[in-house]
Amino acid sequence: MTDEQRVLDAIAERSDELVDHLASLIAFDTTSRATVEEPPRDERSLQEYLAGRLEQRGAAIDLWEPRPEEVAGHPLAPAGIGFAGRPQLAATFAGAGGGRSLMLNGHIDTVSVEPRSAWTSDPHTAAVRDGLLYGRGASDMKSGIACMTLAAEVLADLGIRLSGDLVVCTNTDEESSGAGGLACVRHGVHADAGVVTEPTGFDVWNCCRGTSYATIRVPGRPGHAELSHPGWREGGPVNAIEKALPVLAALQDLRARWHDDPALRHPHLGPPDVVPTMMRAGEWWVTYPAEARIVVSACYLPAQSGEDGWGGPVERQVEEFVHDAVATDDWLAEHPPAFEWGTPVHAMQIDADHPLLAIALDATAAAGRPGGVSGLDSWYDGATFTAWADTPSFAFGPRDIAVAHTIDEYTPVEDLVPCAQALALMALRWCGVPG
Repeated sequence: MTDEQRVLDAIAERSDELVDHLASLIAFDTTSRATVEEPPRDERSLQEYLAGRLEQRGAAIDLWEPRPEEVAGHPLAPAGIGFAGRPQLAATFAGAGGGRSLMLNGHIDTVSVEPRSAWTSDPHTAAVRDGLLYGRGASDMKSGIACMTLAAEVLADLGIRLSGDLVVCTNTDEESSGAGGLACVRHGVHADAGVVTEPTGFDVWNCCRGTSYATIRVPGRPGHAELSHPGWREGGPVNAIEKALPVLAALQDLRARWHDDPALRHPHLGPPDVVPTMMRAGEWWVTYPAEARIVVSACYLPAQSGEDGWGGPVERQVEEFVHDAVATDDWLAEHPPAFEWGTPVHAMQIDADHPLLAIALDATAAAGRPGGVSGLDSWYDGATFTAWADTPSFAFGPRDIAVAHTIDEYTPVEDLVPCAQALALMALRWCGVPG
């Protein structure tokens, strides 16, 4: 019997263990922080649980809390961020030599469970109903982490030593910023290639869009809302909410132009987009608001990135378009909206002819879940490892990104075994086996 068949059979035999392993991961509350001051939850406990399993199989464990200065000043690191109680993990199964190294990566943090009362069952207690395993993180992305860790464990348990190193890396802070993946890169975690086990539905994501986030400040001038007033040039008030309307209209116009531009087409990604996601205005209910704030998400394609890989050209385009569009408003022409660009994430694309992509497609087909090459309109940690760790990293995992972040998030139980099998085959074929 070949090593590949031994691995396929062994993972299939451990299907119940794989479900239990995922349930254990869901039981840890690793809700991502909303602010840098927010205290940790169960991040350390989860990482220690994984480290213990992998160390038992012979992996060299590196479990560390990054120092704030290791990530300070980088666009992915919010000001003042620290990692006390939020360790990162890199577990390395050393190869025999002469083979390519592979990193399997996943983020352990999840989005909030709120509104918790809307869940059918406890979001931190895995429940299987009609073949679906429910719980926060079941899809995004504790199912992928369960599959990749079990795949590495099975290889070790069968006594299969790869030629190249196999690195199992789990990080925090993907949902909140991307600082966890950055901390791993700054710590030196890398490989010849990587697989990030996001819920791709057995596709291979070799690209993702980048996003720049802006707060647009639209000025007004306070005044009593129940009185008649002269025009603004005579000292009268200006309603910032009303002045935000042409700004919103300009964003809609730019969005439509991007969507209709044939030059902004990508085979695996949606067109660039600019979406208002939050708005706030008003200081008192009978007062003209002094300012309206609009938070905008500007998504862009890899080809729109600047020379530094970031979205500076798109940011400038958004600003210039809005300013030109509102220039016909006399107040806004003299008091233009101000843009404050915040923590961004960058676009990524791996060449379609990268050898690991072909290996991945063959492996997932061999596991009975053939997929294709596609992309993610959002962002994932693979972009960080690709850009700064010289580790071209694509995503591959079970179903389904469509249920990520939802109430009653789930993953199909039937996806777990073939996902773990495919990951193990990727490691075998990429890293090689001596002799």
